[in-house]
Amino acid sequence: MSQLILHHYPTSPFAEKIRLILGHKKLAWQSLIIPMIMPKPDLTSLTGGYRRTPVLQIGADIYCDTALIAEVLEKLAPTPSLYPSPVNGASRIVAQWADSQVFPAAMAYNFQPSGVADVFAGAPEAVVQAFVADRAAMRGGAPRMSLGEGTSTYKSQLRRLSDMLTEHPYLMGDMPTIADFSAYHPLWFTLERTPSVAGILDATPLLKDWMARIKAIGHGQHDKMKSDQAVEVAKNATPIDVSQLPFVDDHGIALGSDVTVTADNFGLEPTPGILVAATKTRLTLRREDDRAGTVHVHFPRNGFILKKVKS
Repeated sequence: MSQLILHHYPTSPFAEKIRLILGHKKLAWQSLIIPMIMPKPDLTSLTGGYRRTPVLQIGADIYCDTALIAEVLEKLAPTPSLYPSPVNGASRIVAQWADSQVFPAAMAYNFQPSGVADVFAGAPEAVVQAFVADRAAMRGGAPRMSLGEGTSTYKSQLRRLSDMLTEHPYLMGDMPTIADFSAYHPLWFTLERTPSVAGILDATPLLKDWMARIKAIGHGQHDKMKSDQAVEVAKNATPIDVSQLPFVDDHGIALGSDVTVTADNFGLEPTPGILVAATKTRLTLRREDDRAGTVHVHFPRNGFILKKVKS
């Protein structure tokens, strides 16, 4: 197996989700720290536009979005499973709810003034303003949830999660699943990155105990890597052969077409390329880059928009 390279930064909640899954599965990995905001020239050489964090690289294959990254890690290390039977479907539903609903409410709550002061303690005002402008661009002009709505929604979600822990140590039973790692990372940000507002967790002691269990999993064995090294890894590798994968045509777009893939709600930079695979669950684009050479960029179908480039 080629080395696993995680493009991330320490304070990224979604990266914490994957770091813990790597630790849970006891997979060795390379830690590549990327900037929090654009520009990210080395990452862009690999992804062609996608800039959300984290990104997993295996040779010349680039995997985008934590839902897909988790699936890739599950295939590499099936035990312990993130999707155990009989809670496979339920754990995926809870995970999607946590990523799409709990996360934005948590961030609306966390980024109140005292939380912002925690996150950017000692940083110049220009750094704060650059971060705010960068995240506004990622939202594509969509408004953020207000502090009041975020607070009430977050409290409700915390109670629901706590209710799931009344009879078991983890959300779906006796072992952690994808639901646990997806629900943990927004709460991790509250507790670890915005401690001045972490009192919201005191009303759910079962949840705090669960968080301690998840944190204890750790990040596993990892070494540091520089971004130019990762580009060189891609250049010297050959992407996996996807030509034999079953083609699922839900868009009327043929393989070999010039296309773009864009996230549907956050981080709206399109990735252009040649469509070389479209299965039930993922899309794969072939890209040519002056520095990285030929790479395959993989996306989950869910949460992304495929469009044919007009000639």
